[in-house]
Amino acid sequence: MSGILDGKRILVTGVLMESSIAFHTAKVAQEQGAEVILTAFPRPTLTERIAKKLPKPVKVLELDVTNDEHLARLAGLVKDELGSLDGVVHSIGFAPQDALGGNFLNTPFESVATAMHVSAFSLKSLAMACKPLMNDGGSIVGLTFDAQFAWPQYDWMGPAKAALEATSRYLARDLGKDGIRCNLVSAGPLGSMAAKSIPGFGELADVWNHRSPLEWDMADPEPAGRGVVALLSDFFPKTTGEIVHVDGGVHMMGA
Repeated sequence: MSGILDGKRILVTGVLMESSIAFHTAKVAQEQGAEVILTAFPRPTLTERIAKKLPKPVKVLELDVTNDEHLARLAGLVKDELGSLDGVVHSIGFAPQDALGGNFLNTPFESVATAMHVSAFSLKSLAMACKPLMNDGGSIVGLTFDAQFAWPQYDWMGPAKAALEATSRYLARDLGKDGIRCNLVSAGPLGSMAAKSIPGFGELADVWNHRSPLEWDMADPEPAGRGVVALLSDFFPKTTGEIVHVDGGVHMMGA
């Protein structure tokens, strides 16, 4: 039985733990027929260890998305492994501790700038680093956490995600002529490493216990991974600049 990514070559960033959306994206992508390559930072050895739990062996490349040298060499390294790319998954976000956890009014710009660079500008950086390998078009998919709202404890990651969402739309505008789609999956809260770094994350996540029409399981990243894989596939050939919510339906609940 063929999969929806048969013959596709996909680069996935952000595999840090087995509980990460990126890990489940890579897993489902392999199950659906894709060849996958991973990037990791700051500890590629950690990602290599987690990657052993994927259905098939994968190569792990070191990539700091804020490092111009890393970005410049990426296309050559990926080309040596896969030849070309059909899809890219951006699963990268970071904010310093003083930009989270109720410190919004006191966060210095240096910390805000770091959050914006790593979490939003990096989508453009990654897209441009991979673009030379996407000669036949393709799909770029990033991960957001609904930036329409001010969430408890999330602080400057909120504006960083809003910037990510805007960046995705502008990339969709400018890369469309090359046949490259750019979309985001807005996932509900999950018990990932990113979540654990946010002080008071439980307060934010508890919203889903009361407001999600579909039962939401914080321990199950696979639905979000499946959403990413669907957008990587050819089943959304004319969809770009979109945000697909995989959040149990919380995004549309008024009260």
